[in-house]
Amino acid sequence: MKIGFVGLGKLGLPVAVCINQKGHDVIGYDVDPSRMSKDPQPYQEAGPDGTGNFNDELAESTIRFADSFIDLASAQPDIIFVAVQTPHDPAYEGISELPTKRVDFDYRYLQAAVADIADFVEVDTPLVVISTCLPGTMRREIMPLLGRHLKLVYNPFFIAMGTTMRDFLDPEFVLLGVESTWAAERVRMFYSQVYPSSVPIAEMSIESAELTKVSYNTFISLKIAFANTVMEICDRIDKADCDQVVDALSLAHRRLISPAYLRGGMGDGGGCHPRDNIAMSWLAKELDLSYDLFDSAMGCREKQARFLARLLSFQSVNAAEDEILPIFILGYAFKPETNLTVGSPALLVADLCSADVALRDSSVTGEDETPRTVGVYLIGCKHARYIDYKFPVGSVVVDPHRYIPNQRGVKVIRLGEAR
Repeated sequence: MKIGFVGLGKLGLPVAVCINQKGHDVIGYDVDPSRMSKDPQPYQEAGPDGTGNFNDELAESTIRFADSFIDLASAQPDIIFVAVQTPHDPAYEGISELPTKRVDFDYRYLQAAVADIADFVEVDTPLVVISTCLPGTMRREIMPLLGRHLKLVYNPFFIAMGTTMRDFLDPEFVLLGVESTWAAERVRMFYSQVYPSSVPIAEMSIESAELTKVSYNTFISLKIAFANTVMEICDRIDKADCDQVVDALSLAHRRLISPAYLRGGMGDGGGCHPRDNIAMSWLAKELDLSYDLFDSAMGCREKQARFLARLLSFQSVNAAEDEILPIFILGYAFKPETNLTVGSPALLVADLCSADVALRDSSVTGEDETPRTVGVYLIGCKHARYIDYKFPVGSVVVDPHRYIPNQRGVKVIRLGEAR
């Protein structure tokens, strides 16, 4: 098939390359010309199997780029995918204390892109929107812009930044929100050429699909908040071990789903989960729900970050008799082995600390991060390399992931581990 792809950011470009690798002719477009290139991208992204470098896959692809929306439309693609951002104000990213006001996503970029596409498409074409939104958004904000020929299918992906290609190529299921039978059939035909028949397709109304997407993301946040609560309980009760608890819960596969995201550690992060909870909290107030569970999830995330911030301050004062130790956060990417910091829970801890905090992460900055100063170190991101680091004698290491080994002359606090 000939596939048009609008929006070539951290989600769109890796997915477009995946589609191209599956034998489809992909022509991409982005309003930012710097994204329409096969030159190396600045963000750290793995290849199709979760290892390697996406930039190698990009360089070897045969993806083409359009000069404009009219150029894209004139190619007459069989399907047009739209992966345009629906952002939040930076205050809602999850790296600082949340404002009291809750807001919806900003749909202006998506609206502008759809309107521009509709101006130039002259044959009936499925428009497959990937962008995250709240239920009711497509019908209210996007469908009035479709014009005569665009037929909407809502098809959000369940991917994580850093492993976009792997997650797209190996999904749990494909989610389709449909209204046009013809468009749905064409999109199903496309996916039959991308995935084996064993990958289920969940087809439903557009509104149900919108709610499924944000429910998936916010449910993960609840799991992480729960796991970190177990970790904090175990940290206060002798002989209780959070990993033992979680390992046992993970055996309850008939009632408790999967063990994914159920390990005590840092709070939820990334470009989706914190902001999706904030948007759903806004919706809860708009719909006058009996209880705003999403606000509770974000409140829990923030208070758990504040617990870590207080612990760092306490250790810096009490670890040495005659001086206050400096505080470092080692690793502030939002997840291991990436250089992306959007929604980083470690940055939230730094923001909530009463003392100054020095941030170190060579994945992000490329600079040396070797611990050389006696201080209090929070392992803010579980990069694999930290297990081999040697900390200066007299230091305190706060490890919410419980993987830093004991070191002579260093106090290692593995949060939630049985004492």
